[in-house]
Amino acid sequence: MEYKTTYKFRLYPNKTQINKIDYILDLSYKLYNAMLEQRKIAYELNKDFYEDLKVNYNTQSVELSKLKKEFHEYNEVYSQVLMNVADRLDKAYNNFFRRINEKKKGKKIKAGFPRFKSKKQYRSITYTQSGFKIMDNTHLFLSKIGKIRMFKHRNIKGNIKQLTIKKDRSNNYYATFIVEENNNINYSLFPYNAIGIDVGLISLIKTSNDEPVEPPKYLRRSEKRLKRAHRSLSRKQKKSKNRENARIKLAKINNHISNQRNDFAQKLSKKIVDNHNFIAYEDLNISNMLKNHKLAKSIEDASWGMLINDIIYKAERAGKYYIKVNPRNTSKKCSKCGNIMDDLSLDIREYHCSKCGLTIDRDLNAAINILNDAINKIFNKFIVIKKIKNKHKKRVGTDCAEFMPVEGKPIPDKANFSMEAGSPG
Repeated sequence: MEYKTTYKFRLYPNKTQINKIDYILDLSYKLYNAMLEQRKIAYELNKDFYEDLKVNYNTQSVELSKLKKEFHEYNEVYSQVLMNVADRLDKAYNNFFRRINEKKKGKKIKAGFPRFKSKKQYRSITYTQSGFKIMDNTHLFLSKIGKIRMFKHRNIKGNIKQLTIKKDRSNNYYATFIVEENNNINYSLFPYNAIGIDVGLISLIKTSNDEPVEPPKYLRRSEKRLKRAHRSLSRKQKKSKNRENARIKLAKINNHISNQRNDFAQKLSKKIVDNHNFIAYEDLNISNMLKNHKLAKSIEDASWGMLINDIIYKAERAGKYYIKVNPRNTSKKCSKCGNIMDDLSLDIREYHCSKCGLTIDRDLNAAINILNDAINKIFNKFIVIKKIKNKHKKRVGTDCAEFMPVEGKPIPDKANFSMEAGSPG
């Protein structure tokens, strides 16, 4: 099985190399804007004068050789970096038309016509196939730029397909490699150590094994530093050197918070995937939940989406099972008898079932419900497929978008599996 992964390393260019990278970025964003203007003019001419002007990726990429003859400064930029500029604009147009089609089908989104880029917005260049070479663990060679010092903290496994050089808002430089890896995944025949995960704000996650993980609250801890940095930035005169230094200081604080969240999510997801073979989680619509302004900051600080995404890709590569379930009534339903309490408010942290008398932690009850719903979802799918196979007398694939089993894998006995998962009673 082939899949793509990314490796990100910090670069330490000298002053000459920094000037070269910034110069290439400056030329690239100007070229992007010129190509966008060319497309807009061609559209207006076709609409108003019925001209047959075709301006797309193919025509614009072919014109790059003429561009270098007219504007000699573009000879300082590697050819594939220039072609990638045209490719970015083409993708922006394709996404624009895709969103228009989705909007026509009833989806409530903005079409988002491609916009002109400012110098601050265009912060990366891409080598798509060649023009770069890893010299050793400490240096990277880039065509038209030279040999740059790089901190390569781990080995790259697989074939490198693309390299992106990015300048972040704190003026640090990074090299991101897109690598294609071959991984022969061996799914175990029996999903053991099943776990259900309920995400929250009091506990970041609560598992069906009653293992809570407290939220680190990195944003809350850094709020005073952020406020001071924002005040300092607002006092500085616009376009001054002091204002730029204050902006970089603020960006470094934000980058530090982001790195802390990412590090925590990576370590926690690795622990979950290493210790469990079957993982169930809620299919939450986090963007809608952020509309609650009383909880939005805490939800963003918890970074649920980042944690779930890390669990998914680690589970896929490790050959582990994962499945998402509908979050409806997972907190209100009794994990023992199935009774639903409609009047359960968020401030009630213990679940007391009025029907069977079960008293249990609210988040633990939800985690167990998530696991049981996932198990029921698998077996219901399995039963439907069995009926179809018996009806049509032919083999039907066990395709499920959320569940990733190997086709033809034996399914364990439901009762034994549910008991092993930790369901009460």
